[in-house]
Amino acid sequence: MSDINQHQFEAEVAQLLHLVTHSLYSNADIFVRELVSNASDACDKLRFLATSDDSLYENDGELAIKIDIDKNAKTISFSDNGIGMTEEEAIANLGTIAKSGTKAFLERLSDNDKKDGNLIGQFGVGFYSGFIVADQIVVESRKAGEAHDAGVRWVSDGTGRFTTETITKPNKGTTITLHLKDDYSAGEQDYTNEYTIKSLVNKYSDHISLPIQMRKQVWQDELDDAGEPTGKGEYVLTDEYETINKATALWTRTPSEVSNEEYADFYKNLTHDFDAPLTWSHNRVEGRVQYTQLLYIPKKAPMDLYAREQQRGLKLYVKRVFIMDDAEQLLPMYLRFVKGVIDTADLPLNVSREILQESRDTKSIREGNARRVLTMIASLANSEDADKQAKFADFYREFGDVLKEGLGEDISNQERIAKLLRYATSSDDALNTGFADYKARMKEGQKAIYYLTADNLAAAKNSPQLELFNKKGIEVILMTARVDEWAMNFLTEFDGTPLQNIAKGAVDLGDLTDEAEKEETRQAEESLKPVVEKLQSVLADRAKEVRVSSRLVDSPACLVVGDGELTPQMAQMLKAMGQPVPDVKPILEINPTHPLIERLEASSDFDDLAQVVFDQALLADGGQLDDPAGYLKRINKLLLK
Repeated sequence: MSDINQHQFEAEVAQLLHLVTHSLYSNADIFVRELVSNASDACDKLRFLATSDDSLYENDGELAIKIDIDKNAKTISFSDNGIGMTEEEAIANLGTIAKSGTKAFLERLSDNDKKDGNLIGQFGVGFYSGFIVADQIVVESRKAGEAHDAGVRWVSDGTGRFTTETITKPNKGTTITLHLKDDYSAGEQDYTNEYTIKSLVNKYSDHISLPIQMRKQVWQDELDDAGEPTGKGEYVLTDEYETINKATALWTRTPSEVSNEEYADFYKNLTHDFDAPLTWSHNRVEGRVQYTQLLYIPKKAPMDLYAREQQRGLKLYVKRVFIMDDAEQLLPMYLRFVKGVIDTADLPLNVSREILQESRDTKSIREGNARRVLTMIASLANSEDADKQAKFADFYREFGDVLKEGLGEDISNQERIAKLLRYATSSDDALNTGFADYKARMKEGQKAIYYLTADNLAAAKNSPQLELFNKKGIEVILMTARVDEWAMNFLTEFDGTPLQNIAKGAVDLGDLTDEAEKEETRQAEESLKPVVEKLQSVLADRAKEVRVSSRLVDSPACLVVGDGELTPQMAQMLKAMGQPVPDVKPILEINPTHPLIERLEASSDFDDLAQVVFDQALLADGGQLDDPAGYLKRINKLLLK
């Protein structure tokens, strides 16, 4: 017998196990789903590797998952004849959590309002759900192709330590045995009850494409003294196994034969999500490349949605043979929230991520998937059905900002994406207005769709740039997401109407400005020419230009940038990303009728007042002062006069 080696769990695993054993009690059933799913993945990986090395099957190519119950020992075991693990892999896979976002996961899990299993599985920690119901877990495994005496036994009670030892295991694959706690081996949650386990497999894992098997039960009559049946008896277990799931890949079935409940259950099994999906689409695509797509849009965004480096994507099969998880090449990055399966016969079985990246067939599948997802979203957005409209609102709240990335990443679908976007406006705080809605409400003579970007809705609504538009009753779209500033660089018009950022360039309202207003601006420019020239001299190192404004009503000044130049928001975003930012000076526009501007020409503190006017305009625009102490010093000096 080999030596037993002691190990400590990684700190985050120990923390997770504590939460699992002390908090996750309302959905204990999920351990069945998680362990069956892990066994299925192990078989899928063996099937893939065996396409290039058939010997890995070890003359046992009928892949299956077996569940065994021992009522006397109070155990339940999940066995597969898949790829298996070496001792090193068992230590790495069962003792650490490699996937990013674990800390955020633990924070969510620590919330007293979330003491359930809704989050289990989202971060590759499904195995640990076994500790909800077990006070000890024993894993016995041998990797396919390794010697019989190269097996490993992994044992833990979930309290921070685990042991490993080398064992002899004739069969490849893995067996996970849960030693059930008393609360889960009797009473209402008795997992030694065969019917209970069968029901959970049917509920969570019916569409696993491998057979899930349990020992067959047969009725055994009680006989009387003459050897005749008495009509009394009991069910007894036999040594024969029977399949308890459909064992047919759901995506290979005709959509009309699949119920909504089956689609939802398959999604939960595929993603480990506790919630049903928001919507889905199942299609057989014919063309130069033939493939089946089953695509789901989740109800909730994952916690790592904005970690673009996080691996994600669709599950890829070739001729029903599992190839890889997270095939990110099959979807554009801005649709990274979509889950699902792609099965095609037009890619080689030995396809790699590098080949996928360069393949014309992959590009065709990716483009087809993108169109299908956008069609799904549009069917919700354009529906008159209240339930679908509510679903679109839920979708947009969770994924709208990610969808906007497509304006710059998917030019071929830019128009379709633009039709799906919704914003607040200067007359409606809710995210209700699309570009088409805005265009339908444009004033007569209005030649452009006006919009403004800001850090938040309050800042946008109080922006000096809005003053003229509010005075004239011209609606302005208010964009307050971080991505908006970047995304709108790629969208210059909608349905033939130009889009204009009111914080860029001079305001030209065209027919919406009468001759009297234009003449008033010309006179102000002439009378304030000395003040403007003096301001340009004082602010030469901060402002590109100083000019009289036609857009201000109540504020003394505002900052704008030239067409094609970076706004302060965009510059801050690039700095936060560690990107080089060109030194772009804004334009200072002054309000000729504001008392503060009228005081400037005769002020003995012209230089200080000029700097204060600029700083206040910068703050109103959501910018940050380079010298806050200097600003306060000048303000205090002026206040004390």
